[in-house]
Amino acid sequence: MKFFRGMLLLTGLLVLLVTVLVATTGEQLVHSYVWYMLGFFVFVTSFTHYIGHLGLKHDAGNLHAYFYASMGVRMVFAIIVIFVYRYFHDEKIVQFVINFFALYFIYAGFEIYALLSNLRQNSKKHA
Repeated sequence: MKFFRGMLLLTGLLVLLVTVLVATTGEQLVHSYVWYMLGFFVFVTSFTHYIGHLGLKHDAGNLHAYFYASMGVRMVFAIIVIFVYRYFHDEKIVQFVINFFALYFIYAGFEIYALLSNLRQNSKKHA
C-alpha cells in the first residue's frame, strides 16, 4: 500500500508542476501530450511494480530476474510509444522525447526507490 500512496503523491506533485509550467510558459517547455504521458507512466509503473511484487512474493531468490523483466517491459513500452508518436507526428518531436524521458526517469527512480525500501524490510525480517 505504501507504493500506491507514494505513487499518488508523486503523480500529484507532477500534475501540480506541469500545471504551473503550462500556466507560466504555455507549451514552450511542456508538450501538449504530457497528460497522456503521465497516464502512461502511472499504468506502466503500476504494472512493472506488480511484476516485481510477484517475483518477491513467489520466488525471492530470483527477484533480480523479475526486476530486470519489469525494466525490460518498461523500456519496450517506452520505445513503442516513441516510435508511434514519431510515425504519426512530425512536429515537436524533441520536446516530446525530452518530456517523455524526464517522466521515464522520474517514475523509474521512484520504482527503484520503492523496490529497495521493500527489500530492506524483507532483509530485516530474515536477519
